[in-house]
Amino acid sequence: MRILVVEDEQKTADYLQQGLTESGYVVDCAASGLDGLHLARQNAYELVILDVNLPNTDGWEVLEQLRRDGNQRVMMLTARGRLADKIKGLDMGADDYLVKPFEFPELLARVRTLLRRSEHIPLPEVLRVADLELDPRRHRAYRGTRRIDLTTKEFALLHVLMRQAGEVMTRTQIISLVWDMNFDCDTNVVEVSISRLRGKVDDQSEVKLIHTIRGVGYVLEARQ
Repeated sequence: MRILVVEDEQKTADYLQQGLTESGYVVDCAASGLDGLHLARQNAYELVILDVNLPNTDGWEVLEQLRRDGNQRVMMLTARGRLADKIKGLDMGADDYLVKPFEFPELLARVRTLLRRSEHIPLPEVLRVADLELDPRRHRAYRGTRRIDLTTKEFALLHVLMRQAGEVMTRTQIISLVWDMNFDCDTNVVEVSISRLRGKVDDQSEVKLIHTIRGVGYVLEARQ
């Protein structure tokens, strides 16, 4: 299992890397928040051990970005032992919060507990239709080698269409899955969102994947 340690204190980072490696984990280290985010977005980690006091981008900002990007487990590791800080970390989505100084056996026990928990969480698979690829875990989409910049709703809409690739999705089905059952069905939000998504997915490609079925709905498929 692979762990990312984001810690700017070199001695602490070395201590964690050595101890976790000896315990059988593959460990990468980053000394700043920006470097940590870069590694977390480039690799699949089962756990991120994250310090709060980091240069440039602090641990709170990193945690917020990690939660937007995916569902990686995060353990906050910090000298801030106040209850308010612990509550803040947990409310922002941290899975655990350990205060420095700490004993390594306790940290290792918490790591094992978090990883056991994550074993029961199925990771969403990468979806592919023709040269269109969507990675829900990392919240990324590509058309060939071109990365597609999507809003949260556009990503959710594309996810729904790709999960049901080849099947016609009605306007009502799309609204219920991407927005909610109580959404105002009289608005043209689906049409507008499909148009914007089509512009990002299809406009620069010769092969079109998002198709309108008049009077019925929409389908995403590669047509001969």
